[in-house]
Amino acid sequence: MFIEMKRDDPRPAYRQIADEVLRAVAVGVLKAGEPLPATRQVASDLKLNPNTVQHAYRTLLQEGIIEMRRGLGAFVAAGPRGARHKPDAVARQIAERALREAFRHGLLASDLMKALQEIAPKGSDR
Repeated sequence: MFIEMKRDDPRPAYRQIADEVLRAVAVGVLKAGEPLPATRQVASDLKLNPNTVQHAYRTLLQEGIIEMRRGLGAFVAAGPRGARHKPDAVARQIAERALREAFRHGLLASDLMKALQEIAPKGSDR
């Protein structure tokens, strides 16, 4: 399974799942039109409540990353919304969430950027 959960991650479980699906789409592990695993299967594999996985899928649906097909399940979205799957767009979404979280803890954007520069591997700049 392409979804990896980290128990010590401060993000809620549903957000970890949504972010892992988003990452899988961004790097091409999941392609437009491909089905996502059933929520009950993901919940069973990750030992989570199915409602948590459903919350993640609803979040991805609202973000335009997936689409629901009645009676068939969840699929990676195709079409104009697919532009959101590009790495720059994914990076922006992640940065926006990180910035909101930093602000919530009283940090400035400059504090967050400094921390990112400190932890980024050497030579990882584009």
